[in-house]
Amino acid sequence: MPLLDVRDLRVEFPTRHGVLTALHDVSFSVDKGERLGIVGESGAGKSVAAFAILNLLSRPGRITGGRILFEDRDLATLSRADMRAIRGDRISMIFQDPMMTLNPVLTIGTQMVETLKAHRDISDAEARRIAIQRLGEVKIPSPEKRMASYPHELSGGMRQRVVIAIALLTEPALIIADEPTTALDVTIQAEIMSLMLDLCRTHGVGLILITHDLAVVSQVTQRVVVLYAGRVVESGQTARVVQNPVHPYTRGLLSALPGEGEPGARLNQIRGSMPPLTAIPPGCAFHPRCDYAEERCRVGVPPLDVIEDHNVRCTRARELIRGVAA
Repeated sequence: MPLLDVRDLRVEFPTRHGVLTALHDVSFSVDKGERLGIVGESGAGKSVAAFAILNLLSRPGRITGGRILFEDRDLATLSRADMRAIRGDRISMIFQDPMMTLNPVLTIGTQMVETLKAHRDISDAEARRIAIQRLGEVKIPSPEKRMASYPHELSGGMRQRVVIAIALLTEPALIIADEPTTALDVTIQAEIMSLMLDLCRTHGVGLILITHDLAVVSQVTQRVVVLYAGRVVESGQTARVVQNPVHPYTRGLLSALPGEGEPGARLNQIRGSMPPLTAIPPGCAFHPRCDYAEERCRVGVPPLDVIEDHNVRCTRARELIRGVAA
């Protein structure tokens, strides 16, 4: 049985313009210790999926269908008190900006000790010992001294290491990392991702990595889910999806990577942009941006089809594999 099993998840936002659907019957699973990537541009629904798992959807957002089974409990049906016992304990989350996560007026040590004591019946001394140990695991020098530091006294990379240490405090079964390196420079990004990978392997923690960067996903995750306009358009083993992408959107994301273009040439890009929830086109939502779109792509939403160990939502997928699509 998977550690986390999300099935047919549907999230809606009632507005004055009508009910807007942010996620359409999204399904994925994470086994114990497994690393899953959720990929897509801004507006694809990646963060909404993460917030739905943790019951952190901003109002008026609501789950209107599907189930979220975690350790054999449906998180979508739990009370607020039961959900608080899981959030931050069995499931931890790492957000994009550590300065939005950490309290600027409390020391790192105070925040870590309070986090532990909120979920464990332990003494201050024991909580402090565990906190120092976790800071050491994330490669923070002089962890005892850093316990007395305030967030603004640390660099961006150090702050994100602290956030990772806090996420590991309660020895969670699953960590959800939402664009954890977006606010960092490139060299620090690589260090943080390598650190997260090592820690997940060491602690046997499952990881959901939310990102727009397929290059990062290819290095860190074992399976990947590609979202577009709130729907899964492709999923499968990361290596197979990256090496042999089927859906035109996945192919576009990969071709847009800096290393895919000719030296000195303009970077490849997918024309157009992600449609807003108020203007999702009929049929396949990607068809206005797709080089292979036909009239049938504009009529109905294609079902997920299993092709070469991928789940693909494209009416022309088999033609694309054979190289006959034009």
